[in-house]
Amino acid sequence: MDQPRPPRHHSFVGPIILIVLGGLLLFWNVYDLNPWPILFRYWPLILILIGLGKIWDSYYIHRHMEQGTPLATPVISGMGIAWIVLLVFFVLAMWHGRGRWNDGGWNEPWTWHGRTFADESHDTQAVELQGATSADMDFEISAGQLTLAGGSSHLMDADFRYVQNQGKPNVDYSVSGGRGELRVTQDDSRWHTHFGNEDNEWSLRVANDVPLDLHVQMGAGQSNLRLNGVEVKNLDVHMGAGQLDLDLTGPRKTSVDGTIEGGVGQATIHLPKDIGVHVDATGGIGSVDARGLQRDGSSYVNESYGKTPTNIELTIHGGVGSIRLVAE
Repeated sequence: MDQPRPPRHHSFVGPIILIVLGGLLLFWNVYDLNPWPILFRYWPLILILIGLGKIWDSYYIHRHMEQGTPLATPVISGMGIAWIVLLVFFVLAMWHGRGRWNDGGWNEPWTWHGRTFADESHDTQAVELQGATSADMDFEISAGQLTLAGGSSHLMDADFRYVQNQGKPNVDYSVSGGRGELRVTQDDSRWHTHFGNEDNEWSLRVANDVPLDLHVQMGAGQSNLRLNGVEVKNLDVHMGAGQLDLDLTGPRKTSVDGTIEGGVGQATIHLPKDIGVHVDATGGIGSVDARGLQRDGSSYVNESYGKTPTNIELTIHGGVGSIRLVAE
């Protein structure tokens, strides 16, 4: 006679997630908060996290089948982790839009379609060389749109558009031994988790003929780096979530050594045909599309590589998304 099977123990993670989600929805309804603009903009993140959770669960099952070990129910599954991350996202979104309670209402604005209905400020600044013959530039923007190009008659011309509650961008510059040190950030005391583009729009122009070491750190948003004609020697780009469009075409007096750390999104990199190009693209979840370059092991090169006095050497560590390399 068959022995009765012991009752199966179910995880409490699912019910807890439902309770927390219900509590969040109740809080939003009671205090008349509107999370839907954020969900409308970032709903693809739900698909990404659920997909990653399913990949982890499949890997867990496959590993136990290969080892021949009994398949034990994990304390928390990949899908459970995905839902927890999503809940954290919603909590941060609620905290971001919480405002201040005053006379029975929330007096801070919400963001709709990437536009924050608040006092938008505009500021322009010009940074002179002050005797510098080279410069190290560091740009840190938490969220928004960054456009960087050449053509400045100074070391840098900046046009900032920002929301006041995000803080005015800070421009710090000093010169030592003929080398300039430029750092552009927003008020560190106001940094927090950002959603949408926060109305931050930085349009920067730098000098073409000054050797530069360029560092760009982008939280979320879009970066347009038009570096054709700019004498960049070292390039370091860190992307969070969003899009990167990088243009390195045009003649080069010196070689370029660059590193790009990808996050979640798409990176398009325009490369020259008449200057040697070597790109090492590794890691990440996504595809690498190389047009006009040849595969050389785990790297991509163009026909001019090894034949020109200057080269472009790039190392790309992908995140979740696609990488497009275009030789033109």
